[in-house]
Amino acid sequence: MKPSPFTYHRPGSVEETVEALAALRGAGKVLAGGQSLVPLMSMRLAAPTDLVDINHVPGLGEITVEEHRVRVGATVRHRDLELHEAAHAAVPLLRQALVHVAHPTIRNRGTTVGSLVHADPAAEMPAVLVLLDGTVELRSVRGTRTVDASEFFVGPMASAAAGDELAVAAAFTRPPRGSGSAFLELARRHGDYAMCGVGTVVTTDPAGAVTRARAALVSVGSGPVLVDLTEAVTAGGGGFTETAVRELVDARIEPEDDIHATAAYRRHLAHVLTLRALAAASRAAAASRRDGRAA
Repeated sequence: MKPSPFTYHRPGSVEETVEALAALRGAGKVLAGGQSLVPLMSMRLAAPTDLVDINHVPGLGEITVEEHRVRVGATVRHRDLELHEAAHAAVPLLRQALVHVAHPTIRNRGTTVGSLVHADPAAEMPAVLVLLDGTVELRSVRGTRTVDASEFFVGPMASAAAGDELAVAAAFTRPPRGSGSAFLELARRHGDYAMCGVGTVVTTDPAGAVTRARAALVSVGSGPVLVDLTEAVTAGGGGFTETAVRELVDARIEPEDDIHATAAYRRHLAHVLTLRALAAASRAAAASRRDGRAA
């Protein structure tokens, strides 16, 4: 199938972009990588009357590594962020998750901020943003506002970005020293959406004891599911109680049956992958203590 007819806009600045979006009164869509939007349009699952192409807008393609965060512009491709060494050194979880996003061909065009706004419950990067207490910067003719990750994802394929707002950047908070992270997922075929995916961050004190542990899961709820697992830390802080981990995960996830997996199987995957990711993140945290960096 082919998309419904639409009007194409090519603004030359952020100001022109938000003015165009305001004039369209929510009827238009922003085109960045197009790896999610264009297939939906081709299948007539989305039929915007107007497309506002931001690929030629200056200042939106930058990756900035700051003291407390990594800021990613709206047109930064997944692949560029995946290969950015300074961003990887600051927040290893970015690369750990990005390697699971579709295939390299898709990552070469798809954008990280676009994936966040698309808000697919099976997508990896929304889970990373939530897990790292990140933010999304939104701009419109009314001004600029910053939305915390905990408030940005409001439902399946739905975010807090209004129809006349442009997501100009996302910021991922750097984990504290002594932290380690991991991202694991299982799909039927490499590059498919995960039947379940789990990202974890474990933080340790100077003695190596776990002081904080959290996980964010995909494909088991209406959006990324954040689970605080700190209370599952064993006495002495050296590991995790498996039963407690399972109970904490069970209390937060709401998997459903579909053609790819049953709800029961997704729940089983959530348990197994969370425990494995916690173990991997714990090992990375120990290494970061030795090396004096995030891992």
